[in-house]
Amino acid sequence: MNSLPPIGQTASRVRNAPGVPVIRNINWGGLRTLYVKEVRRFFKVQLQTVWAPAITTLLFLVVFTVATGARRPVMVGGEVVAFADFIAPGLIISQGMMGPAFANASFSLLVGKIQGTIVDYLQPPLSTTELLAGLVGGAVTRAILVGFVVWLAMALYPGVHVTPHAPLAILWFGLLGTLFLAFLGVLTSIWAEKFDHAAAVTNFVVTPLALLSGTFYSVDNLAPVFRAISHANPFFYIISGFRYGFLGVADSPIGFGSAVVLAIDVALGVACYVLLRRGWRLKN
Repeated sequence: MNSLPPIGQTASRVRNAPGVPVIRNINWGGLRTLYVKEVRRFFKVQLQTVWAPAITTLLFLVVFTVATGARRPVMVGGEVVAFADFIAPGLIISQGMMGPAFANASFSLLVGKIQGTIVDYLQPPLSTTELLAGLVGGAVTRAILVGFVVWLAMALYPGVHVTPHAPLAILWFGLLGTLFLAFLGVLTSIWAEKFDHAAAVTNFVVTPLALLSGTFYSVDNLAPVFRAISHANPFFYIISGFRYGFLGVADSPIGFGSAVVLAIDVALGVACYVLLRRGWRLKN
């Protein structure tokens, strides 16, 4: 006896003709799965990915405030602030947020290429935008967690005042900074063929830019040549704007710095999209 349903009934159950995509717009399920995967990956080793960078950042604060004096005055934007209050916001954004964002984003695709599991990122029905959003979203989430832990510890640290003055500026420049390093991390992960390549970008690009960005000193005290070099560093505008959110003063115009970093973020985002779409160094 034939148990198949009538032809008309079978046709009525077919939702999409052959070759017609089922997911027409955004694959929210796949995007959420990739994002959760990225978050769980770094959360499984949270002692290394969250608490270690947080403690390292706090050690920077302790060493510099003890060595130079927490209440030593620093001139910022024509106003005098305590050194501990000056250095704290820069440490939160540069060491506590942007560094972890780069580390997370530069690891995902690279470890897939090394272990031969890159197909797990390329085969699922995710568009290039969704793949990029999942990778960057995981990196930004890690940066926010580490930054919050560092801020909370600094709020309890004696002699340091990290009360928000302009919360929107903190959120905006925190987002711009973490996106900047997340996109740079994705580019590194696409380009690198081994962990040494990613480490080289960290040691010769990210770390020098972070240390020479005005985190530990005011660029107003520098010679004109070095001041001009500092103004060519995108980290400088991120830290200056983020510091403004806590102190209400900055080393550079907030609007100009925001426009510069936003333009860089857009350029890096477009570069990541183009390379992911082409599968450069991923599908070979």
